[in-house]
Amino acid sequence: MSVQTIDASNFKHAIQEKEVTFVDFVTQWCPPCKTLLPILEEMEREEEHRLSVVKVDCSESPEIAAQFGVMGTPTVIVFHNGEPVDKLVGLRPKSVYQAVLSRYA
Repeated sequence: MSVQTIDASNFKHAIQEKEVTFVDFVTQWCPPCKTLLPILEEMEREEEHRLSVVKVDCSESPEIAAQFGVMGTPTVIVFHNGEPVDKLVGLRPKSVYQAVLSRYA
């Protein structure tokens, strides 16, 4: 399963699909973004009943990045029941993302 890239047309639907959604804000030229993606894909497979992971390409959807104050990539914004509840800037160990998930799911 690969992480779906979303844009303004399907953003609202995507963040309400499951109890918790990680929105990964990326750019194509960002090496840490490429490192983070497999970690998030693995988490989504492991936690498919409660976690959805999607990504937003900041170059293609700068309005969404601006709306949520994304200044650097990767940035993961955590949505719980469709509302933003946490923001993780930069590459973090998988355990950090797991801890955030357990806080909201």
